[in-house]
Amino acid sequence: MEQTLKERPEMAYRAVAWNEPIIYELSRAGRRGSIVPRPDEIVEATVGDVLSKIPEKIRRRGLPNLPELSEPEVVRHYIHLSQQNYGVDSGISVGVGTCTMKYSPKVNEVLVRSPKLADIHPLQDEETVQGALEIMYRLGKWLCEISGMDEFSMQPRAGAHAVLTNALIIRKYHELKGELDQRNEIVTTVLSHPCNGAAPAVAGFKVITLYPDKTGIPDIEALKAAVSKRTAGLMITDPYDTGVFDKNIVEYIKIIHDAGGLVAIDQANANSILGRLRMGDVGADLCHFNLHKSFSTPHASCGPGSAPIGVKEELSKFLPVPVVEYDGTKYYLDYNRPNTIGKTASFYGVIPNVVRAYAWIMSMGADGLMETSEVAIMNNNYLIQKLLKSAELRYPGMNVILAECKKQDLVFKR
Repeated sequence: MEQTLKERPEMAYRAVAWNEPIIYELSRAGRRGSIVPRPDEIVEATVGDVLSKIPEKIRRRGLPNLPELSEPEVVRHYIHLSQQNYGVDSGISVGVGTCTMKYSPKVNEVLVRSPKLADIHPLQDEETVQGALEIMYRLGKWLCEISGMDEFSMQPRAGAHAVLTNALIIRKYHELKGELDQRNEIVTTVLSHPCNGAAPAVAGFKVITLYPDKTGIPDIEALKAAVSKRTAGLMITDPYDTGVFDKNIVEYIKIIHDAGGLVAIDQANANSILGRLRMGDVGADLCHFNLHKSFSTPHASCGPGSAPIGVKEELSKFLPVPVVEYDGTKYYLDYNRPNTIGKTASFYGVIPNVVRAYAWIMSMGADGLMETSEVAIMNNNYLIQKLLKSAELRYPGMNVILAECKKQDLVFKR
């Protein structure tokens, strides 16, 4: 590659650098990108004064402070900013890591921009959106097959939102059993995503955090010491963000179950185990996937995230409503769940990301998902090895993950 750049220097990357003012500095009073037409007289007469129907306490005191620009100025501004970006489309290629997919196939973007999806509204009658409901239903079934869970909800908007939703289900489970006053503690690990501690705290639980020992994962005895009759459950990320798969997960689950608690696995880093390990098979009660990580949909810095949650059958009655069901002839939204935790977000989920994930799984197939996990682990370990050789890096648990990959331990088994 270095030789090629010497022979053809025009191939070297040169970033565009615009001295671009912020958009408010470009603003000039009176400029407009478009003029919104007045409604027809019959519409005005029918609807009346819309603003007067907004409650006084939530009505604006003045107009929003928005920049005023013409359409060409807006386009030019964002084109200049985009030309200064360096990403997948302009040259960077980071491959598939154990955490985040960095590329969303362009065909998926074409699908979600189709008027057949983009122009529908969540308040339309179910009969008019059978295609969208079918995709939601079928994606849920596929995620069940991938995870070993029995039912999924598409409602959570991102990983932390999914963890909170699972914490609320754990709370509802113990409340229905009449044990919530007693079971007020959730165990997590410091290696897990912070939301695995923060979300149960928001749900009203006391959080107990376990730390790793010299092997890079929490000690079994430390978990046993943390568990008591007050334990409501365990909420952890596995694999961890360190790249380590906690091979003690089966033992953790047994300890929590023996104490009467539930186990929720944060699978935001599921790339490395797709098609090889199903958390439902090893005993987990709840889990979630980040579609904006393991299933190719855009991450986009806090949105548009999508993180469906999966549960075992005995917990399905607690899922947020509505859940998409199929009666053999049509798809419908099921609100008839008396023990539901209720809505955790408006409508049904981030449907464009559901469609993207559906299309990606369709294109990959079972063999493709298996290959994804293999490539994820190889890339992850390749990068770690490069870092260890080029920097003074101490990586807790490094010996664990490399040993597992070399001997094809649990991570590489179906």
